[in-house]
Amino acid sequence: MATFVLRVWIPDRPGALGAVASRIGSVHADVIGIDIIERGAGRAIDDLVIELPDPELVDLLLAEIAQVDGVDVEDIRELDGPLLDPAIHALQVAGALQRCSSSVEALAKLVQGAEALIGADWAAVVDCEAASLVASVGEDVPSEKWLCAFVAGVTAEGARGDHDELAVTSLPNPNLKLLVSRSSLPLRSRERSVLEALCGLL
Repeated sequence: MATFVLRVWIPDRPGALGAVASRIGSVHADVIGIDIIERGAGRAIDDLVIELPDPELVDLLLAEIAQVDGVDVEDIRELDGPLLDPAIHALQVAGALQRCSSSVEALAKLVQGAEALIGADWAAVVDCEAASLVASVGEDVPSEKWLCAFVAGVTAEGARGDHDELAVTSLPNPNLKLLVSRSSLPLRSRERSVLEALCGLL
């Protein structure tokens, strides 16, 4: 048995999710979790956690789901570890932040928690006034100069603030910004809200 996370765009209408679940069941797979990522403009983006009896059935699974009118698969990935409940994981990160005895420790926990919660490639806190990297985790974190320039660009008056691969979140200290990058999937509004809530705990 293999476990996969399937991100799908589903028409926001009665019966649409049931139709997708029926197609999943047709290949003897089981939906064991549903996480609503975003809703709007008549569509919903859902993460479906699926147990598949054989990984070889992935192509057949995708072909079955494609038969449902108005449904698009954005991404499918196999879990390489235990299934984490996003709500419980967020509470664990929040608890870890509250137990920190110094701001240095808290910022280190913040970038670790943000990376894990979002499934990010990297996360970093930058001090824009000092142009310094305060904390980071992950591979290929850009330089302090690049991070500060990006923050300046997205926070400038009239700038387009939303970027699919990058999120910038303000911390209570106005000089500090949390940046999170994920290239595999666009960052959604609910995920950005999670980052804002975490930063608000500091």
